[in-house]
Amino acid sequence: MHAGKLVFAQLMAHLPLHTFHQCVAKYPSRYPTLKFSHLDQFLCMAFAQLTYRESLRDIEICLRAHQFKLYHLGIRGNIAKSTLADANESRDWRIFQDFALSLIQTARTLYASDHFAVELDQTVYALDTTTIDLCLSVFPWARFRQAKAAVKMQTLLDLRGNIPTFIYISDGKMHEINVLDILMPEAGSFYIMDRGFTDFSRWFVLHQAQAFFIIRGKSNLQFRRIYSRTVDKSTGLRCDQTIALTSVKASKAYPQHLRRIRFYDAEHNKYLVFLTNNFDLPALTIAQLYRCRWQVELFFKWIKQHLRIKKFYGTTENAVKTQIWIAISVYVLVAIVKKRLQTEASLYTILQILSLTLFEKTPINQVVTNIKRQITKSKNDNQLNLFD
Repeated sequence: MHAGKLVFAQLMAHLPLHTFHQCVAKYPSRYPTLKFSHLDQFLCMAFAQLTYRESLRDIEICLRAHQFKLYHLGIRGNIAKSTLADANESRDWRIFQDFALSLIQTARTLYASDHFAVELDQTVYALDTTTIDLCLSVFPWARFRQAKAAVKMQTLLDLRGNIPTFIYISDGKMHEINVLDILMPEAGSFYIMDRGFTDFSRWFVLHQAQAFFIIRGKSNLQFRRIYSRTVDKSTGLRCDQTIALTSVKASKAYPQHLRRIRFYDAEHNKYLVFLTNNFDLPALTIAQLYRCRWQVELFFKWIKQHLRIKKFYGTTENAVKTQIWIAISVYVLVAIVKKRLQTEASLYTILQILSLTLFEKTPINQVVTNIKRQITKSKNDNQLNLFD
């Protein structure tokens, strides 16, 4: 039997603890840390994410059932529901935000050379917002509508590796377009957005920053055609035009020409119109780039299904944001480990494995490799697939 570290400890060994302690020191807290440190808090919450715990009581019971293994997990403090609840409510959520952002930078470096659907040297981002519904009576600080509460998570996703590079968590009342005022655009990068981000003045800010945007055009757009390029209609393209905005307000907010591309999506039998300030890429490439925007939708769906951000362990704003940022940290950490282990297993597969093997002492790379072999072997068996 392997006498090494527990799988949970092997996973957490990839955390940059020096960076974590720097984040802690940046936001001093009066809440006592001698018996239950910030790292203990992070590890307990990470354990909850990886094992899909439902509540603080659930976390306490599961960890106390392995009391003699806690030291080997890296947890030095005493586990109690009230202690963890107080820590989530009292310790500044920005500690975990800054730490998650540092992990994101590490992950982006690891995935920088990856390819996605479109061969392009520039960085391509997908920007979108998801709403997490809450109960107004339990979360009164997150009022969204008259009888509803919610928080919004605005996310900028790097399509190489599907790594979130920018996340902003707000109450439900904040309109998604306002996130463009917070975003720091990168020159030469592409920002792909849906129609909800239609704002000509904010587009012009991106244009002046020498960044490119691709966005769905609305049907009531008022414009004048300046020039038309020839297109190959067998590819689905219908037109590739240079246009000028004609409404007084729009033309004042965005005084430059735009490129308008009309595309027929045969799969869904619908026409799509794209607006962009990039005049160099082929029109078909622009359409393909917008199609990649669905990766951010899949990202939202994925984290809602596999991370604990729909049921919260605390009701205060600080506790909710702490849980969301630790959930993001766990997602990015697993992505980092996947890359470092050079495994072809998906993030979903790795998370499912980890949820059952955290207290084993098998080397983590061996666990992932073994399950990958078993999956491959099962595909070659003569047994029928139940889900075909």
